[in-house]
Amino acid sequence: METANIGDVISFKRDGESYEGTITGVRENSVIVQYGYSKVKDEPLTTIVNHKNYKIKKK
Repeated sequence: METANIGDVISFKRDGESYEGTITGVRENSVIVQYGYSKVKDEPLTTIVNHKNYKIKKK
């Protein structure tokens, strides 16, 4: 399985919903993804996704 790199766009599922986000960090078993922006908290929405649980959309 090919792993994503910083700047790649991926798709992943969380709580039954699909999301798209940009990789901001790569770890051994997972990636850190920014997938939106919270206007309430005025900060980006980020999450960690295991390499097995995403598909690369755009490199």
